[in-house]
Amino acid sequence: MRRIILNVAVSIDGFIEGPAGEIDWCFIDQDYGMSAFFERIDTVLYGRKSYELMLAMGEKPNPAHKHYVFSQTLKTVSEGFTLKNGAAVDEVTQIKKTAGRDIWLFGGARFAGAMIQAGLVDSLLLSVHPVVLGAGKPLFEGVEQRSEFVLNDVKPYDSGLVQLFYDLKPVS
Repeated sequence: MRRIILNVAVSIDGFIEGPAGEIDWCFIDQDYGMSAFFERIDTVLYGRKSYELMLAMGEKPNPAHKHYVFSQTLKTVSEGFTLKNGAAVDEVTQIKKTAGRDIWLFGGARFAGAMIQAGLVDSLLLSVHPVVLGAGKPLFEGVEQRSEFVLNDVKPYDSGLVQLFYDLKPVS
């Protein structure tokens, strides 16, 4: 079965956005392994807010990947995206069962939290930025049960950013 990877930028105090939704603290001065990451995936999952943020930034979907937007409120999505407005856990479970490469859980916090809560996230790739935001949107929103992960790799960069690679610890 395909793996779902939550690949996200996070501040050292655990936020993925500042208090006003800002992401200007995220480093964009180099690739940070994203080109290699894009080669290992063929599907991207977005919650509504992350989808809208991506569009507001002028980003376009990579035509080499399938892009799914999960929303109970949107009626349509832009070209290159597929809207999923059913039960997100059921929809993601079905996508995960299809043939293909790994799946990027792009976000946002509530959507990612629901997928972790449902046990659908297999790996975390946390790009920890050396900044304290003090407030904002926490990395894990709505997670009420314990999930344990095993650290597989650490990749530091000269910018101070550190990537932490975790896999879900199997239940014994």
